[in-house]
Amino acid sequence: KLFYDGRLASDGIVSCAFCHEQSSAFSHHGHTFSNGVNNMIGTRNTPSIQNLAFQPIFMYDGAADHLDIQPVIPFTSAIEMNGNFATAIAMMKADAEYTKLFKLAFANGEIDSENMLKAFAQFMVMATSSNSRFDKYRRNEAGGTLTQQEIDGYSIFNSKCASCHATDLFTDHSFRNNGLSITAINDTGRFKVTQLEQDKYKFKVPTLRNIEKTAPYMHDGRLFTLEAVLDHYSSGVVNTQNLDASLNNNGTLGIPLTSDEKTKIIAFLKTLTDNQFLTDSRFSE
Repeated sequence: KLFYDGRLASDGIVSCAFCHEQSSAFSHHGHTFSNGVNNMIGTRNTPSIQNLAFQPIFMYDGAADHLDIQPVIPFTSAIEMNGNFATAIAMMKADAEYTKLFKLAFANGEIDSENMLKAFAQFMVMATSSNSRFDKYRRNEAGGTLTQQEIDGYSIFNSKCASCHATDLFTDHSFRNNGLSITAINDTGRFKVTQLEQDKYKFKVPTLRNIEKTAPYMHDGRLFTLEAVLDHYSSGVVNTQNLDASLNNNGTLGIPLTSDEKTKIIAFLKTLTDNQFLTDSRFSE
């Protein structure tokens, strides 16, 4: 209820779900940057919300390391929800359904900022995606058949992509500079949090689960297709400050990929789409 409630925002419209749409793995499909109150636009692409319970740090720059705290960032952002805790709590206390739900959910039954944030966190903890065709393939379950092209793509992915997009979460939780050119926005990424020169232009490695549904890609949504993403890694990497070492092989930038390899990797990536997660009524309004 909180996740879908636009009354938490200063304009009464922009809920969390405004930018985190279930059908696109709780990202904002088709939008380069996140949108907020009064038609304001941010500077980063909306990340997906999935499998966060298994991750130690959040946001592209790692500004939050606990899910109970993470919602404070978008809720209080002047560009996103521009919310106010006192106003939100007063609204909820005047709502009979919230009064009932908080009593059911929490031992003290209190409608306060602590319980509000815990409720958000528990919603995100529930949002687990683990039933894609790839998952069923790995578990030898019905519906887990992969084509030869997809199996080939998985093999290529493991040799050329999995060092960063690691484990079944398809992220190693690290922050890396993946060779994007620096735009006029000059987003310095992890540096904004740590103020360490070695963190400039590093961003959190995103999960690839449901990647077919979460375009556009990169922290600033500059790439609109999976083909464009692989083209970047094969021929578009720029040697900016702190470029990840894996993308600079003795002066040769990027990851060598043939057209056939790109096609097969994309075929594999589409096996990570979890339609059960994208349509699960537990996460719907």
